[in-house]
Amino acid sequence: MTVPLTDLRDRLEPLVRQLYPGAADEVLDALLRLAQHWAPQLGPVGKGRPDEATAYLITYGDAFRRDGEAPLHTLAEVLRTHVRDAVTDVHLLPIYPWTSDDGFGVVDHRGVNPELGTWGDIADLRADHALALDFVANHLSSASPWFVRWLAGDPRYAGYFLEPGPDFDTSHVVRPRTTPLTHGYMRPDGTVAHAWTTFGPDQVDVDPSTPAVLLDLTDVLLGYVAHGATTVRLDAIGFLWKQSGTSCIHLPQTHAIIRLWRVLVDAVAPGTLLLTETNVPHADNITYFGDGSDEAHMVYQFALPPLVLHAFVTGRATALTEWASQIGPVSDTATWFNFLASHDGIGIRPTEGLLSDHDRDLLVERTLARGGRVSMARRPDGSEGVYELNTNFLDALVEPGDADPDASAVVRGLAAHAILLSVIGVPAVYYHSLLGSGQDSAGMEESDIARRINREVLDADRLAAELASSPRRSGMLEGLRRMFELRRTLPGFSPFADQAVEHLDPRAFVVRRAAGTPDEIVAAVNVSAETVQLPLVGTDLISGRQVERLELEPFGFAWLRPSARP
Repeated sequence: MTVPLTDLRDRLEPLVRQLYPGAADEVLDALLRLAQHWAPQLGPVGKGRPDEATAYLITYGDAFRRDGEAPLHTLAEVLRTHVRDAVTDVHLLPIYPWTSDDGFGVVDHRGVNPELGTWGDIADLRADHALALDFVANHLSSASPWFVRWLAGDPRYAGYFLEPGPDFDTSHVVRPRTTPLTHGYMRPDGTVAHAWTTFGPDQVDVDPSTPAVLLDLTDVLLGYVAHGATTVRLDAIGFLWKQSGTSCIHLPQTHAIIRLWRVLVDAVAPGTLLLTETNVPHADNITYFGDGSDEAHMVYQFALPPLVLHAFVTGRATALTEWASQIGPVSDTATWFNFLASHDGIGIRPTEGLLSDHDRDLLVERTLARGGRVSMARRPDGSEGVYELNTNFLDALVEPGDADPDASAVVRGLAAHAILLSVIGVPAVYYHSLLGSGQDSAGMEESDIARRINREVLDADRLAAELASSPRRSGMLEGLRRMFELRRTLPGFSPFADQAVEHLDPRAFVVRRAAGTPDEIVAAVNVSAETVQLPLVGTDLISGRQVERLELEPFGFAWLRPSARP
């Protein structure tokens, strides 16, 4: 592919001058050389804009293991055998050599962890599904060559990491952890460097205010696209740029870097999607769309998981309904990335301004009562607050003391995912939810890592046997497969179709998609243990039955093709 350099230079120049006013020409020339280097290996991405068929599976590269096989090879086999075309895209969590945080303490951005497999195994996965790769741009392992060479004083890596001096004001810094902001590291000469560590001592933040850092990160990003990534997830991207006296999150320079990357991928690999991961209050989260055409193609909908859980815990969808009433289309090229469960916990910060302290306490109480944990974060004033709930989402839906918790997990789990698949945006399902897994309490206790409760590695052969014998596993997989299969036939569920949320009963979440068009669908989900009747008329596309007045059993749901408005 030939990049139109004049147009690309014109689009990049104001962003580069904003970031590096004293070195703009040099940085701009280097970015154009990178574009020219990668362009012959890239080109338009066939997938392009997501549609109603698009659905992501979130998984680790070693989510499934079998003796004698590379985990990535096993993953491909499990997907072909059990998941098949239930999803279109596979989001691989970090596949790189790492030292901590189950992959997010990255040693080498450009390599594949040999314990997982090779780039050839990644290519094998792409034979059946589009690929999303994680880009951990904000930080690196303390064992990474970049950091080791920085510590050693290698001039090639001068300025790659931030050692804030006494004049750097950190009093307003916002962080997701309670660990110290900086940690000390011994240099070869015996002195100690105190480097910035947003997430902990083995995840050292890079400093993109040094132009060479941006160039290296950009090279990594384009390399992922060259390896077949049609979606690139920008992990923890909000923390990327630091500036004295600020919160050091969501800074204008961070947004400028995302816009710069958007310009580049649109130029050299049009159709590639950038996905931002910012577990923050909703108002801050949506700023990563920019103007809807110049930053992220997709933004994680972080408010959805806690609000859906809250609806099922309380039996009332009021808070979910009020919030969703404010959510609509973003643009023709940008939309929401919706999920309920992931490798992380259920974020609580996104509920600020959406749930009361009492409501948040209910979620904490449910998590603890079901055997989970609660992780804290330090506020700028030094106090601590709840950051996330560490639990298995299906288990958290079930009330403590339930007589048949596995059956309840399926019934409530499918209802919750009916919401996920109905609201505007692209749905993503976590592998443990798709396969009906329970929480891994033993893994959490043995490691003393709270997030391990929902990161269990599954034996591939045992999983196959359990899918044949366990109603919980088979119930979730087959139920979700049917919903995904139906969803892909319904243009009303396009990620760009209008959304109108209706207030018909506090016990039900009701959303009308593509209203006033032949593709109109009304999705209704009962989040309570009571039978609910709703004034809705039409054909239920899930059951095929004609509905004169919709009646939903406890935790029942329907997708209606309306025949007439009541």
